[in-house]
Amino acid sequence: MIDIKKEKDNQKARSFCYEFINSNKPKYIFGRNEFAESIANHIEIDGFIDEFTKDSLFLGKPIINIKNIPENALVIIVVVKGRPLIAEKRAQLFKLNYLNYYSFLKYSNLELKNIYSWAGFKSDFKINRIEYENIFEKFQDATSKNQYQNILNFRLHHNLDFMRDFKAIEDRQYFEEFLNLKKSGETFVDIGGFDGYTSIEFINRCPDYNSVYFFEPDETNIAIAKNRLEKFKNIIFNPIGASNKKETLNFDTRGSASKISKDGSSSINVDKLDNIIKKPVTFIKMDIEGAEKPAIEGAKNIIMAYHPTLAICVYHRFDDFWKIPQLVFSIRDDYDIYLRHYSEGVDETVMFFVPKKI
Repeated sequence: MIDIKKEKDNQKARSFCYEFINSNKPKYIFGRNEFAESIANHIEIDGFIDEFTKDSLFLGKPIINIKNIPENALVIIVVVKGRPLIAEKRAQLFKLNYLNYYSFLKYSNLELKNIYSWAGFKSDFKINRIEYENIFEKFQDATSKNQYQNILNFRLHHNLDFMRDFKAIEDRQYFEEFLNLKKSGETFVDIGGFDGYTSIEFINRCPDYNSVYFFEPDETNIAIAKNRLEKFKNIIFNPIGASNKKETLNFDTRGSASKISKDGSSSINVDKLDNIIKKPVTFIKMDIEGAEKPAIEGAKNIIMAYHPTLAICVYHRFDDFWKIPQLVFSIRDDYDIYLRHYSEGVDETVMFFVPKKI
C-alpha cells in the first residue's frame, strides 16, 4: 500500500511568504521562466538571479549575479523541472534567505502559475487512488515503489524534501540493467527523438543493432539529428509525430519541449506507428510532451505482434502515472513494470514495460 504522509503545516514557509509579499526588503527571483514571470505579475521584484546569461534585463528588471545579492534580500527559487536541489545548494553557499517555488505556490495564496503536470492531480488521486494503488502493487522492485511513492508525496504536499534522494541523471535515462538489451539484433523506435542524443546512446549500448526508427516532427531538431546520426547505418528518419490516427495538428516549437498544441503556431503531420512500421521492433521509447497515450494507441498492433520493451515518459500529465500503464496492460498484460526518475524536480519520470520471461 502506498504510504502517503500526513499533511504538515510549514509555518516557516508561511512566514516567508508573508514577508516576501508585504515587507520592504529586497526581493529577487532565482531563475527566469514562466514561474518567475507569474510571481513578477503579482509582486514588485528587484531583480532576477541568473549566472548563465549575458542578458542584463528580464521583464524590465536587472539580472544580478548571485554574488551581488544584498544580505537582507528574500529569494524565491523558481528552478522547478530538473535541478531544484542544486539551485538550493547554490543559494545555501551564498547564505541566501530563500524559499522554493513549490512552497511559495502552496502558502502564498496568490493565483500563481501551477506546475504544468500537477493541475488536477490532488483531486484525481483522491478519486482514483485505487488505480494508483493497483499500479504500485505491480512494480517489480523496491526502487520503483519507493520512487513512485516519493513523487506522489511530493506532488500532494509540495514538499521538496521528498525528492532529496533523487539526482539529476538524465544521461542514464531510458537505459537500465533490467532491460537486458542485447549488443546485437535490437531495433529501436525513438519517438520524440529531439536532436538524436537518445538514439546515439542506444547505438553505443547496442552497436550491432538492426535499425533505428527516428520520429521527430520539429524541422530544426530533425535537421540536427540527421547531422549527428549520418555516420550510423539503418537510421529511418520520420519527420512526423506519432498518434492514434493520420491527421494534421497544430504544433508549438520549443526545442526539446516542442509539442502538439491547439495554440501552436505551426502544423505537423501525425500518424499511427502501425501504419508506418511493418517490421519487428524490440524497444520503443516515447517522450512526446503529453501525447504518449494516443501514440501507444496507434502502436497497438506492433505491441501485440512483437511484444517490444517500452520506455514511456509519464510526467507530462497528472494522471499518466496510472492511465498509461492501464492502457499498456489493456493491449497485453504480460509485462513486468518498473519506474525510474531522472531529475530532482517534476520532470523525467519514465515507466518501463519489460516482456515477462516465459
